[in-house]
Amino acid sequence: MNLPIALTLVRIVLVPLVIVFLISSSRVSVLIAAVIFIAASLTDWLDGTMARRWNQVTRLGTLLDPVADKLLVAAALVALVQVDVVAAWPVVVIVGRELAVTGLRGVALSMGLVMGASRLGKTKTVTQYVAVTLLILQRGVAEEFAYFPLLALLALWIALALTVLSAADYFYRFFLSAGAKVLVKDRERWP
Repeated sequence: MNLPIALTLVRIVLVPLVIVFLISSSRVSVLIAAVIFIAASLTDWLDGTMARRWNQVTRLGTLLDPVADKLLVAAALVALVQVDVVAAWPVVVIVGRELAVTGLRGVALSMGLVMGASRLGKTKTVTQYVAVTLLILQRGVAEEFAYFPLLALLALWIALALTVLSAADYFYRFFLSAGAKVLVKDRERWP
């Protein structure tokens, strides 16, 4: 146990608080949900930075960090579906992508391939954080800010596009790596 792992665990613990405040009808509660979500999102950047800088990258941290990220985003999106801020289908696409890529990374690991987070995957995560934050804030924004829902919707579409693109990138990189590994094994068997 180290400080970066503790921050990851804090992110997981904050998930129920985001949901509780998010499903409330009070504007103040929604703003509290947004602040908690932003704080939890920042721990994602902070725990990784600290782990690398202090040379505290651990197997547990490497496993927990993406789980915490996906749990935070998925739980907030499901709560936003519950309160009719977002349609269910984009949430299904986003959560489905996260499950598919997590499974793919597990398969790759079983083959001895490490599929680290790509730059596109990290960008996808940031855009998801921004989109979810704007969608949460949309519930607490006064009606005279008519442009705000459009901004939140645009952010969701950008996050959705990067979600699909990053999934395609992971699968492409996996098949390239797995294919190369199979070719090497075949060459070793057939001199």
